[in-house]
Amino acid sequence: MSSRPLRVYLVGAHSTGKTTLSRWIRDAYGLPMLSEVARTVLAELEMDLDTLRANLDAVDRYQSEVFHRQVSLERSVSGGFVSDRAFCNLAYAAQHSTILARLVRGPEFESYMRWVSGGLVFFVRPHRELVCADGVRAGLDYEEIMAIDGMVKLLLEMHAIPYVPIASLSMQERVRTIRALVDSRLRELQAIERAEAIARGRRIGGLDIPSAEEVERRAAGPNGLGSGAL
Repeated sequence: MSSRPLRVYLVGAHSTGKTTLSRWIRDAYGLPMLSEVARTVLAELEMDLDTLRANLDAVDRYQSEVFHRQVSLERSVSGGFVSDRAFCNLAYAAQHSTILARLVRGPEFESYMRWVSGGLVFFVRPHRELVCADGVRAGLDYEEIMAIDGMVKLLLEMHAIPYVPIASLSMQERVRTIRALVDSRLRELQAIERAEAIARGRRIGGLDIPSAEEVERRAAGPNGLGSGAL
């Protein structure tokens, strides 16, 4: 793998298979997988979802804390990673809290959306067959899942974040799509790394690679007439 950091995001609604795919990427490429901050924050509040939703102030604190901790967690990682979420909790904030406007007007939001744009983003789409019980995420109502899906897409489009949709239900097809794109991104990063190394005249594979300026100087010869001059 390239030494340049590869950040992979799987975004979308709950119960779409993002975590399963993130684990596959973790195991296939050796990338660390970021822990889910939502469960940690909920545990700290000592509430379950039903209790939380009955207290609007608590919901606001919860959604704000989840967003800020996600940003902080990503920034704390020195290399690449895979995450089964990014700004996704903002879609839930729109549904269940009153804090969204404050979150998206802050300077951290715009900076974070640009940061996500620099990663490889997969938008995992919903399927009824994948809806299952989950003690942290909002509800099992498929209509709500579709609403969250739509809001995640709106955020992707509004902020011009390049993304690859994962629409197939088949795990085989999902993995094939992800592998092709991750492999392609790794080749791009390796090419960039090599080009930068050559430009700096760094040592690669035990060989001294001259910079472009050094190549021109050598070609000109000691008198500046070129190596073939008489």
